[in-house]
Amino acid sequence: MRDVPGRRVAVNGRSVYVEESGEGDDWVVFESGAGAGRTSWDPVLPFLTDTAHLVTYDRAGRPRTEPVAGRLSIEEMADDLVAMTEAVVPRPFVLVAHSMGGLVARRAAERLGPRLRALLLVDPTPETSPVYDDWDARVAEADRMMAVMQVLTYVRPLRGLFLGNLRTGYSPETCQAILDEDFTPAGTAQTRKELRAVADGIRDFRGRPPAPPACPVIVLAATRPVRQKAYEIAFVASAQDHDRRYAQGLANGRFEAVDSAHLVQAERPEVVAGSVRELLAGVGPHGVE
Repeated sequence: MRDVPGRRVAVNGRSVYVEESGEGDDWVVFESGAGAGRTSWDPVLPFLTDTAHLVTYDRAGRPRTEPVAGRLSIEEMADDLVAMTEAVVPRPFVLVAHSMGGLVARRAAERLGPRLRALLLVDPTPETSPVYDDWDARVAEADRMMAVMQVLTYVRPLRGLFLGNLRTGYSPETCQAILDEDFTPAGTAQTRKELRAVADGIRDFRGRPPAPPACPVIVLAATRPVRQKAYEIAFVASAQDHDRRYAQGLANGRFEAVDSAHLVQAERPEVVAGSVRELLAGVGPHGVE
């Protein structure tokens, strides 16, 4: 999948990096989680290349784009997503978003209107989850760790230490692309910005939640922690519960628990692709759990 040609697309005075693959009259756009870019969707794309035109992209500030000065916000990422689809996607589309990308997609949905055909949220953890109650402290701790990591990534042989469970589910070519782009000083700096954007965005979402999407929505929730630690088990259970509540609160929503850890698109790409196919086929919310 790493031989897909890409291009920079100008949005809101900066750029995003876009790759297109697949064929068909239908269109699907993918929004990645914090610290990730277009490569995070590589395991899913082969399941859909004969079904639709597929658009993956790197947000502004990631290594294949141009540097972004100052802080980023969920609002700005949503504006960029909308602008990118206006420039690249000629007709209504299905939007697929993972983790933090769910916040971006839900804010963008307010502006996309009828162009948004359906929405697939992959382990998104809505702002109602109590995990965000101390999120500022969590981000501060993560940022201190990532500051050290950012320095270490200047030493190329050390970058492989940070791949961790990414080796499971991703091809060697994709792993190499992730190492060359995301686990670099610039990539790590951008990830730190995106994590801070989540902290700021959660406060905004809790005070001003996005309007419920008017289109069909499927929410896929991971059921397994990355590690069998008590706090991680509790985190996953709580996130799953709030994912369920969010889906059940929608007029046209459906919830599905998936036997996977957080990177559902890597561990269970066939499930993600199957949900995309359902939304393209116009399946309604029957079977809500």
